[in-house]
Amino acid sequence: MELILRESVEVLRKRDNLIVVEHKLGFVCANAGIDRSNVKGEGDGEWVLLLPEDPDKSARELRAELLAASGVGIGVLINDSHGRAWRVGTVGVCIGVAGFPAIVDLRGEKDLFGYTLRSTVIGLADEIAAGASALMGQADERQPVIHVRGLPYSLREGSLSEIIREKDLDLFR
Repeated sequence: MELILRESVEVLRKRDNLIVVEHKLGFVCANAGIDRSNVKGEGDGEWVLLLPEDPDKSARELRAELLAASGVGIGVLINDSHGRAWRVGTVGVCIGVAGFPAIVDLRGEKDLFGYTLRSTVIGLADEIAAGASALMGQADERQPVIHVRGLPYSLREGSLSEIIREKDLDLFR
C-alpha cells in the first residue's frame, strides 16, 4: 500500500484488494501499475516492479542504443498491461515512446467516400502496444521485444504526454 500511495498523485477508487489511482506519470491505473508477476530479486524477500520514472527517456535511450548498434533509426515503444474501466481483461498500452507518433490526427482528412473526418485521432502507440502485447504474452512466454514493420504512418518524435487526456477533458472523474 505504501508503494501504491508513493507512486500516485490521487486515489480515484478503491475496493478490496484494488485501488485505482492517477499515477504520477499521469495515467489512471490499478495499484499504481505495480506488478509482482515475472519479477524475481535476490534473497527471500518479496519483490515488485514499479513503472519507469521517465519511460519516454528510457525509450529514447534504447532507441539511441539500437541506432548505434544497427545504423537504423527506428521508433521504440515501451508498453505495460492495463485494465480498462468498462471491459474485462488487460491490454497492452504505451507508457513510453521515442521516434514514433503516439497519436495520429486524421481530422480534416477524407474517408473512403470523401467525407471529411471531424473527430478521428488515432491512439497509434496504444494500438501498436496492444498488438505487441498479444505477441509478447503475459506469463512465461519470454518474448520481451516485438519488431513491427509496414506502418502506414511516418515516424516522428512522440511523447507519452500526447496520450494522456487532460483532466478538464476527462468526463469520468
